[in-house]
Amino acid sequence: MNIREEFEQREKDFISPFGCLSAGSRGRMKKEPPCPIRTAFQVDRDRIVYSNAFRRLKYKTQVFLAPLGDEYRTRLTHTLEVSEIARNIARAMRLNEDLTEAIALGHDLGHTPFGHGGEAILQEIYSPDFTHKEQSLRIVDVLEKNGKGLNLTHEVRDGILKHSKGYGKIIPDDPNERAVTIEGNVVRIADIMAYLNHDLDDAIRSGVISRSQVPDSCVKILGRTHSERANSMIKDLVFSTHVRKDKLCLQMSDDVYSTMTELREFLYENVYRSPRVHGEFVKAKKILSELYTCCLENQKMLQRELKNMHMEACNYDNQPTERIVCDFIASITDRYALALYTKIFFPSPQF
Repeated sequence: MNIREEFEQREKDFISPFGCLSAGSRGRMKKEPPCPIRTAFQVDRDRIVYSNAFRRLKYKTQVFLAPLGDEYRTRLTHTLEVSEIARNIARAMRLNEDLTEAIALGHDLGHTPFGHGGEAILQEIYSPDFTHKEQSLRIVDVLEKNGKGLNLTHEVRDGILKHSKGYGKIIPDDPNERAVTIEGNVVRIADIMAYLNHDLDDAIRSGVISRSQVPDSCVKILGRTHSERANSMIKDLVFSTHVRKDKLCLQMSDDVYSTMTELREFLYENVYRSPRVHGEFVKAKKILSELYTCCLENQKMLQRELKNMHMEACNYDNQPTERIVCDFIASITDRYALALYTKIFFPSPQF
């Protein structure tokens, strides 16, 4: 018995009947020999962390575009906070922490520069069907490793695809919207727990809203500080979840669930759609729109930029140029977009 097999046995002894065992994975799109040391989900987690797309998250917007303050969240720190919350929940419920962590670390790999503003512009100029969740899957399947992809397990890929809820329910009623594993659904909930907390935190720090504007019910039920709110949400999910008809049903109390919904509505109205934040997104949309058009019209420049992004060897045979440009635009960081826009459209003094 090698180290991986010993670990798989420990999983069988520890993980609850509702968790997903590494040895029970449905496998990868391309068969490969198992690692003698790491389980399948541990391998997936490592592949995500060492990917180019993961490193680029540190310069991608969460809410505030290219923030100068060192303490504002980026897409990378958001991802780490989602991972931490999801792992705490998984541990408390005796689920597979490695699977949970892999999904959490990979869930936003396909997020565009400039946050949801970038996603919106690609929906307008490329396809209304564009979503960052599907782009995340495309990255791990097609774009990483110069077109070879990361060859992740079915469970991690499914969790990445099903993590996003938009403005929909935190816990969806439609089974087609839910991940095939409990771990994947935990990440979906952890994602909103994370951004409700840290987006509120950053909005107060930036002065977009004041602490006194936060609804009284949110303070009363969830708490006043980031840690109090996170603890309230996590404990409520863990203690409210129950078994029904031999299935583990992720559940939250009515009070906490309705308060989280209220807090999300508050953030949409007072932060995400605030004149200050929206104004920056309008600028970002102009930048990405013009870069998109420029790349479509200048193949030489596009090939140069794809090479800079280590995407030149991706399997683009028979792919329309629009698809290639979309992949490029979705992959670049905020600062890359700003630098490229300046290089192309700003005059350079010669004397």
